[in-house]
Amino acid sequence: MNEINNNNPLETAKEEKRSLNFVEQIVEKDLAEGVNDGRVQTRFPPEPNGYLHIGHAKAICIDFGIAQKYNGVCNLRFDDTNPTKEDVEYVDAIVEDIHWLGFQYGAIYYASDYFEDLYAFAERLIMEGHAYVDEQSAEEIAQQKGTPTQAGVDSPYRNRPKEESLDLFRRMNAGEFEEGAMTLRAKIDMASSNMHFRDPIIYRIIKHPHHRTGTQWKVYPMYDFAHGQSDFFEGVTHSICTLEFVPHRPLYDYFIDLLKDKDSHYRPRQYEFNRLNLTYTMMSKRKLLQLVKEGLVNGWDDPRMPTICGYRRRGYTPKAIRNFIDSIGYTKYDGMIDVALLEHAVREDLNKEAIRVSAVLDPIRLVITNYPEDQVEYFDAVNNPENEADGTHSIAFSRELWIEREDFMEEAPKKYFRLTPGNEVRLKNAYIIRCTGCKKDEAGNVLEVYAEYDPDTRSGLPGSNRKVKGTIHWLSTQHSIDAEVRLYDRLFVDEDPSSVEGKTLQEMLNPNSLQVISNAKVEEYLQGASEGDKFQFQRTGYFVVDKDSTKEHLVFNRTVSLKDTWSKIVAKH
Repeated sequence: MNEINNNNPLETAKEEKRSLNFVEQIVEKDLAEGVNDGRVQTRFPPEPNGYLHIGHAKAICIDFGIAQKYNGVCNLRFDDTNPTKEDVEYVDAIVEDIHWLGFQYGAIYYASDYFEDLYAFAERLIMEGHAYVDEQSAEEIAQQKGTPTQAGVDSPYRNRPKEESLDLFRRMNAGEFEEGAMTLRAKIDMASSNMHFRDPIIYRIIKHPHHRTGTQWKVYPMYDFAHGQSDFFEGVTHSICTLEFVPHRPLYDYFIDLLKDKDSHYRPRQYEFNRLNLTYTMMSKRKLLQLVKEGLVNGWDDPRMPTICGYRRRGYTPKAIRNFIDSIGYTKYDGMIDVALLEHAVREDLNKEAIRVSAVLDPIRLVITNYPEDQVEYFDAVNNPENEADGTHSIAFSRELWIEREDFMEEAPKKYFRLTPGNEVRLKNAYIIRCTGCKKDEAGNVLEVYAEYDPDTRSGLPGSNRKVKGTIHWLSTQHSIDAEVRLYDRLFVDEDPSSVEGKTLQEMLNPNSLQVISNAKVEEYLQGASEGDKFQFQRTGYFVVDKDSTKEHLVFNRTVSLKDTWSKIVAKH
């Protein structure tokens, strides 16, 4: 089921970068042969009916990447042919996502820019005998289409006079008929082995205001009719899409052949690549919209969502997403990619960029009983060992500290190398301490931990070379600040949620996908942190400042944990 069983994207990533994918091979062949006068023009054609997800990011990378690599142009063109589902909110969000991923487009276009041309082409098809108005319902049309092994049945309106069809089509657009009363169908071949050729609907009545054209139009083109023609009007040379459009390609070419000048050497061509399927991830835009509308997540940018804005809020970086997509490549067969590979790409990028800080998520008080009560020392903490240029920052040390509750056990197993009575640990960047005991309440819950420090083991002094098996992080109780920390996990419990049957979306959700910690402690150093700032919490994971943060109330989202499950997967193969 998992693509990693057949090949290792990490092991082959360098080879894939050195070699050309099949789309690049096509482009280079076309350039060498002077096809379309040596031009390369692509387009990214999202529907403005939702937010973009990680699968769209894969399409964005190849659409814009091909144009960039071959000195071409990539246009952003919104497929706004269904006004009942479209919204300016989605248009603005898509523009923001593309910019955030690091791509620039040649221009912004809309399918609605070509409504006049498409309508004129439809009238021409009617008059040339290639289209007719059908008064049957959608259900009747579907029943007459037949099956892949059985020919369809002609509509009773298939051979109506072209003048009658033209008149009805114009009256459809004038608003004389109700939605569903009539459609315009292409007249092709009801016995074709390709179901898309069995007189497809190319226009339907929609009486809903369009976000750009208002109430000007009452009929709107179907995707299969609008897409290829829009490519042609725009000058697209390579129309790149996902594999589910392979059966649509003959129809794409059919309409282009009817539209273009017979003597013209220019024509767009459609090419298909494998879509992105991630484990534990839902890619259906319809299902993602359902999650939002039913309140099962906190909006499109919920950090558990696979949307680009959700990943952005969670702290993923554009570079990490692009590196991940480069590593999996583009092929002509579908597979399932382990989400651990995406998380690995994020860790690799953040490891080089994120500043290391201390944060205690489940605090318990540690009292250094032999440390002076009024004394405060400052230690240098390395901001990022992967980048010396990032320098250091100071962290305060005092008699009373916060440590993680799990870093103390009164009765510990043999291989427990953290705090337990009689055991020594290193306080990171500071001293070695020996645990002397703890204080408990009447119920036996530990309230405080006690220890003594060895002043000769201060970091940087000769005595600091003394070795102990455990190192833990800490914070001064006097010099730390409160924070809210949100621990995000995978949204779905099933590896392939799209294939699950018999369950509602809510039943498929991971009940532990979000844990909110309201009493966490972080360094004073983070007081001025701003939305989007990224940090590594020592021994815990990578975190980003959430948009809900204020100066008085810091909120951090966990981007990924430090544990890299992908490295274990690679080791097995």
